[in-house]
Amino acid sequence: MTLTSTREYLRTLRPRYQAASRTVKAQLLTECCATTGYHRKAAIRALNAEPPAPSTRQRGRPRVYHRPVRTALSALWEVAGYPWSARLKAMLPLWLPWARQRLGLTPAVERRLRAIGPRTIDRLLQPTKTTHKRRLYGRTKPGTLLKHHIPIKTDRWDVTVPGFAEIDLVAHSGPSADGEFLQSLNLTDIHTGWVETRAVRGKGQRGVRTALEDIMAALPFPLRGLDSDNGAEFINHHLFAFCQAHHIQFTRGRPYKKDDNAHIEQKNWTHVRRVLGWDRYDSAAALQALNALYRTDLRLMMNLYQPSVQLQKKVRVGARLRRRYDAPQTPLDRLLTSPGVDLAKCKALQQRRAHLDPFVLAQAIDRQLRHIYHLAHRGPIRGTHHPLPHQEFQVRRHPMEKTLAAAGSR
Repeated sequence: MTLTSTREYLRTLRPRYQAASRTVKAQLLTECCATTGYHRKAAIRALNAEPPAPSTRQRGRPRVYHRPVRTALSALWEVAGYPWSARLKAMLPLWLPWARQRLGLTPAVERRLRAIGPRTIDRLLQPTKTTHKRRLYGRTKPGTLLKHHIPIKTDRWDVTVPGFAEIDLVAHSGPSADGEFLQSLNLTDIHTGWVETRAVRGKGQRGVRTALEDIMAALPFPLRGLDSDNGAEFINHHLFAFCQAHHIQFTRGRPYKKDDNAHIEQKNWTHVRRVLGWDRYDSAAALQALNALYRTDLRLMMNLYQPSVQLQKKVRVGARLRRRYDAPQTPLDRLLTSPGVDLAKCKALQQRRAHLDPFVLAQAIDRQLRHIYHLAHRGPIRGTHHPLPHQEFQVRRHPMEKTLAAAGSR
């Protein structure tokens, strides 16, 4: 019998034993010893003893992080945009001075939040975490111009100074790619993780170049290198001449190899797609609202208050590949310790972060996003033909099918 079963058996037998006669007690003792394996004297002491009072002490180690800590941690996690535990741990020193007033934190709760580790953050936030699965849409068509002039970069830029960046476009076409719609031009610096984004209409070469010039003026460091995919919006004479005129190293990734542009693909999700979703934006009002968001509040939130990690090395252990990352830091903190940056812009950004409440910044971003969501085009698109469900298989034909059919009819 287990200890729990033995205690339940003795609890049931004890009233009968204490109320029985001498002869019946002897029989009950024999039965108890045969059932529990107790010695006869041990059984007598157990049956004559008073029933133990139920224990009120909680088993296991005492709880350190109580409800106020979990509530404050959940509020910080939601306002900061649901970062993963290592990034949230690095964000706490920046956010706690403002959270002290916003959330009414006591000194004891603040000490707990400063001492908490990433694993404990994952455990405490597990009940409130949800998983969102959405479908990604790709709208890039390969460009054919100047490919022999722009070299392919298949390795990772091993740089120690900021200025070498990856660039890409994120389509806001909604369920249909027909007509002209807005695109988000995303640029991320490899060394610091600094991200700048601008909205453009369509994939016009001049529009992309104009947005890139605007981004260059806002960067707190000179642009030294640019790596893109093989889309015609980048592989063209306008951008090629622009890079040559500004002495920018221009490279491109391999076709159909998104891992060659892994940095920008990640930022396309965290800085654009997760913020705006998959709605269609095609109006002038939406273009103006998106650029207002990208140039001010979202730029400050992502670069001044959102830490990121940098891959240091990969170690293969058997069949597994383990990646080693450095400590999470914000892009601004990485800039302040990097050579070759614009010190005046960096100091101005550092002073602005010291006086800017991230909670107010998050509320301003939410207000702008609510306005932007109302500008989304959710109705039918003019000139768009939507096939019936039974016609989809006729529409989605293999590219070679039309060629083979024409050859067979000759």
